[in-house]
Amino acid sequence: MAFSLKITLVTALLLLAACRSEPIQFHTLTPAQPNGASGVADIQIESITVPPQVDRPQIVIRQGNAGLAILETQWWGASLSEELRSALVDQLVNSNPQRKVSLRLDVQRFDSIPGQYALIDVKWRLRKLGEGDAALITCRSTLQTPSGTSIDELVVAHQNNVKRLAATISQATAGTSKSCPATK
Repeated sequence: MAFSLKITLVTALLLLAACRSEPIQFHTLTPAQPNGASGVADIQIESITVPPQVDRPQIVIRQGNAGLAILETQWWGASLSEELRSALVDQLVNSNPQRKVSLRLDVQRFDSIPGQYALIDVKWRLRKLGEGDAALITCRSTLQTPSGTSIDELVVAHQNNVKRLAATISQATAGTSKSCPATK
């Protein structure tokens, strides 16, 4: 009887060990190093839309030409649209636009391919605050940054894309031209 109790106990422990899952790791689009500015963003973010396939807490990566994989242990700190909002607010603080403007972003693509690149393709529109829907400028920016094979390296590549997008938007608010600035 003692032998069968030991076997039952060992079997139960093995089953419990097999059910153990990996811990969830959280990531953010806001870099650890602050941008050196403090204060309130001079550009009001009106709305951000993101494709529903990637607007979730879990990080979604591309697999091949037509596949997507939802990474169950690699999560954003919030939904992707909220991560984008907070990262852009962080980057746009003290951008000193010539006029008070609001920003609307419509993300067309947000691709994550470990070992290859991070890509964001976004249509964005600036308009003067308090002047209805009269757009100052409507642009499209496609930013792609090479990425290493790890998810951490992929997230850093996305952070770089957000930083470059914010710089492009800041450049548009500072100028008087109605043309879209070149993406750097």
